[in-house]
Amino acid sequence: MDAKKITILSALVVVLLVLAFVFFRSGGEEKIRHYLDESLQEKDNLSAEPLQTRSITLYFLSEDDNYLHAEKREIIDHPSVVHQAIQTIEELLKGSQNGLLSPIPMDTELREFFITKGGVAYVDFSAEIREEHLSGTSAEMGTVFAVVNTLTYNFKTIKKVFILIDGSEKETLAGHVDLSRPLVPRYDLVSN
Repeated sequence: MDAKKITILSALVVVLLVLAFVFFRSGGEEKIRHYLDESLQEKDNLSAEPLQTRSITLYFLSEDDNYLHAEKREIIDHPSVVHQAIQTIEELLKGSQNGLLSPIPMDTELREFFITKGGVAYVDFSAEIREEHLSGTSAEMGTVFAVVNTLTYNFKTIKKVFILIDGSEKETLAGHVDLSRPLVPRYDLVSN
């Protein structure tokens, strides 16, 4: 009796394995191909449509004074404020297109970015923002408030900006501006 049960169970397991193999082998490929075809079509449709853009204002320094000077730029009008803000910081990192001075050292990269429900933007830059920074109070004020003013001016949901360096809080960037708390914009530093 035990041998009969073992034989029947073995046969059932083999039949189930064959059925499962046939089911997944034939139906799975079709579903995957269909899904891939749809996603490729969606990409083609998206690339055929013109992308909507929006105008933003970036702040750069000038050789003539210690004020921040506005420069207009276009970014992709993404539904997410976070995506738009990341694009904005990346444009600021690229530097001026109109001969103004970049307030941020050239090799600096944006590591992370997020916004709290309370409207505080956390901007995490690579160590180059500190290691390659020009010395002096004016240079540091220019760097810090180019970032703060750019974000708060363009995005009404951002009320304050907290600057991090290499994933951690720092007291200052170069010894002059307190970075241990979120900063509010200083539009008095912007040229009229």
